[in-house]
Amino acid sequence: MDNSKIGHHISGQFNKELEDVRNKVLTMGGLVEQQIELAVTAFSTGDMEMAELVIKQDNQVDALEMAIDQECMQILALRQPAAFDLRLLITVIKVVNDLERVGDMAERIAEMAIQLAGADGNNKHDHYYELEHMAELVQEMLHGALDVFARMNIEDVTTITGLDSNVDREYGSIIRQLVTRMMEDPRNITRMLDVLWIARSLERIGDHACNICEHLVYMVKGEDVRHLTQEELEKKMKE
Repeated sequence: MDNSKIGHHISGQFNKELEDVRNKVLTMGGLVEQQIELAVTAFSTGDMEMAELVIKQDNQVDALEMAIDQECMQILALRQPAAFDLRLLITVIKVVNDLERVGDMAERIAEMAIQLAGADGNNKHDHYYELEHMAELVQEMLHGALDVFARMNIEDVTTITGLDSNVDREYGSIIRQLVTRMMEDPRNITRMLDVLWIARSLERIGDHACNICEHLVYMVKGEDVRHLTQEELEKKMKE
């Protein structure tokens, strides 16, 4: 892990505290990534035990969020950090909030998987393949964002955020397919609405991955790039 961005403080304990916070964020990120993978697999296979595991893991994610927030607040109060250290702690607080929301989205996918498994039995869903690529895209985005945080190197940020337009296109296509199926046979409505919630949750995970990338640009460059278009962000990153 690249520590070059973290200042070398007179207090070795301060360095240790900052590194501990970063490691906790990456632990939380790894847990959330696992939640997504398990939730999507539970949906594709109808494995209700796997879905239940995702739901149980959400308590761990929530606990990590609170622990990291508390640790950041203590460092802010006791160390009164400035410059990059201050931006690091502010970024961590924002990133863990986005990760917690991603965990919630994974939990929702798991809940929908349970509902669909109960309605359809354990057969593989014929509509799973419509969501498979979308799930892969958002997992790639989140993994990339966490890798940027681990390396503290933001050169890949625009590549990650650029994938969001692909996710949005996939989402729009899935919605149109689901609406068509509901119109063709009203008996599909309840089932298709559950699938729609899964697609919506995946789309939101992509948004949260973009948010994390924006927070990391602020951490490294000290510039707020929220609400910029993809083109504006790419231009800003070249400055």
